[in-house]
Amino acid sequence: MRDVTTNDDKTPRVDAPTEWGTPRSRLITWYDPRPMTVAGATMNGVDFLRAIRDGRFAPPPMASVFGFRITDIDVGKVGFECTPDESAYNTLGMVHGGLVCTLADTVVGCAVHSTLDPGLTCTSIDLHVSYLRPVTMGSGVLRAIGEVTKPGRRVAFASAEVRDGGGRLVATATSSLLIMPTAG
Repeated sequence: MRDVTTNDDKTPRVDAPTEWGTPRSRLITWYDPRPMTVAGATMNGVDFLRAIRDGRFAPPPMASVFGFRITDIDVGKVGFECTPDESAYNTLGMVHGGLVCTLADTVVGCAVHSTLDPGLTCTSIDLHVSYLRPVTMGSGVLRAIGEVTKPGRRVAFASAEVRDGGGRLVATATSSLLIMPTAG
């Protein structure tokens, strides 16, 4: 185990051995999500998502973490894509399943959100993901499509497919989502 000390700003510092190689880093930039959230509460879901896609609102911070981009929006159906990089790798030498799960959760949530009236939002109650093949940097751009399978006034159901750059299915997901008033 390596000695962990702290930097002047109290963040942990690990004295890494030279055999680890040159450290790499990734800068994540995001914007205050509050203006987007407040404005979004006054819009129907599909228009809100289109405003994010079209750059009228900054994307949510979580989208910046993974580089998610909205590609398609229709009522009840939403598409996103991202290009995983080495920073998402796990100990097995592949992209961590959490990235794929988060992508699936995002598209099912946005698919349901696209059906909602102003003043309503949704949140996942559950999410079931089936991983069908590994994802690596060589997998290329991941494309996910989320689609509402059953709308509802209190609970809605949606499914997702995640495909790699070659069009191969890498994961599927199903989710139930609670419909609720936006926070004030």
